Amino acid sequence: MKEIDIIPLAEKKMERRGILKGRVADALRNAEQVVGGHGGRSVAQQRRRIRRKEMLLRLVFEETDDSYVADIKWYWKKKSP
Repeated sequence: MKEIDIIPLAEKKMERRGILKGRVADALRNAEQVVGGHGGRSVAQQRRRIRRKEMLLRLVFEETDDSYVADIKWYWKKKSP
């Protein structure tokens, strides 16, 4: 299994948002969807329900032979009426 390297900026974002590394690993390895990102990067996406809100965890990553290099973002989108 490939190692997951999280960039320092992403670690700060995770700490600020209370996101554990295990959740990042799960979202990357069990993404509901992987879409193309900027600069040849990929974006793994996984939906989560947190405090009654549907959240989207997005992991911007680059894949190498040995590892995934990841950044992390949370997006919350209100449901349409």
